[in-house]
Amino acid sequence: MSKVSQVDSGLDEGSKDYVIRVQDNPAQIDAAAWNALLEGQGSATPFMRHEYLSALHVSGSANAATGWRPRFISVWRGEELVAACPLYLKEHSYGEYVFDWAWADAYQRHGLAYYPKLLDAVPFTPVPGCRLLARSLSDRRLLLRAMRQLAVQDGLSSAHLLFIDEADREAALAEGWMLRSNVQFHWTNPPDAPYPDFAAFLACLQREKRKKIQQERRRVAEAGIRFDTLEGDAITHADWDFFYRCYTLTYRAHHSTPYLTRDFFGCMAATMARHWVMFVARRGDEAIAASLIAVDPDRGVAFGRYWGCIEQVPCLHFEACYYQPLQWCIARNYSRFEGGAQGEHKMARGLLPVQTHSAHWLAHPQFAQAVADFLAREGAGVEDYLDELNERRPFKA
Repeated sequence: MSKVSQVDSGLDEGSKDYVIRVQDNPAQIDAAAWNALLEGQGSATPFMRHEYLSALHVSGSANAATGWRPRFISVWRGEELVAACPLYLKEHSYGEYVFDWAWADAYQRHGLAYYPKLLDAVPFTPVPGCRLLARSLSDRRLLLRAMRQLAVQDGLSSAHLLFIDEADREAALAEGWMLRSNVQFHWTNPPDAPYPDFAAFLACLQREKRKKIQQERRRVAEAGIRFDTLEGDAITHADWDFFYRCYTLTYRAHHSTPYLTRDFFGCMAATMARHWVMFVARRGDEAIAASLIAVDPDRGVAFGRYWGCIEQVPCLHFEACYYQPLQWCIARNYSRFEGGAQGEHKMARGLLPVQTHSAHWLAHPQFAQAVADFLAREGAGVEDYLDELNERRPFKA
């Protein structure tokens, strides 16, 4: 049964007119109110929409049974939702893409429990954006205080925010949380002179990078493979079935279990169809591979998400996951394509390094200090890595 609990709203003098609720089911928060709050954020993404988070829960992808127990925080002034965040009680660190396994091991070696922990994140989704939905810095800080109070109240080791934006970073710093950084690779359409077509994009790359992409695309074409591009409601139930077959094969190839259920994608088709584009590779009439990107048509941003194949073809992965999506983005004058977690090989295909951020609070003072020292060293290494990557940019000088 779903439950709603309340956190003491008297966190400071300015918060006494608020009611802070902790809810174990996203459905307990009004979807329209949540999405209205989201639309007011500077870095909203489709993944923070109520429909997306609810689909993860109801489909059995991210719920208590899979180690993602919802503890969503909502802050109310009367009947108005003024702040909220997708918080989870986590029993493990799978599906996060910000790695703290070493911290958990250190706790265990000292006879302490690292799990469960509190996590503000979009499950299985390493996409930067807002994680603290609020209209002001003070309300973001209030969410962080409520999160920390909940951790202390329940005797938890820590609280974490993953893939946060600048506004969340500012609030986390103001509340004394530790910041961590990493690197992703994103493609950007030049705002002053957008690429008119894929050939114009290629022309801006260094000669050896351009030739390599042309060779990879030629190999796929010479294998007799063409692509169908399916958008939104044009993606049929059968298309989703085929895609899911490909998606599960990708996980099986790595001897792991898919995070997302078929029901999740059914929810996406029903509630967020306009946010998905599927590229289906065919040889003749036979479908042999599929990739799926998420799109934000209102902001002109696309996000590489999933792919799989039932037949191995050289260079097909690059065509399905990069060249087809980039061609699609250029044709629609999209401003950005985010390539997802990790993958230095993406640079050779025109995606450039960007820094991503997370924030962390640990209850244990000695461990907090040890982690702070580690993050300082790690952060210096990330800066050096970014400098090194930027010296190897694939574009012409």
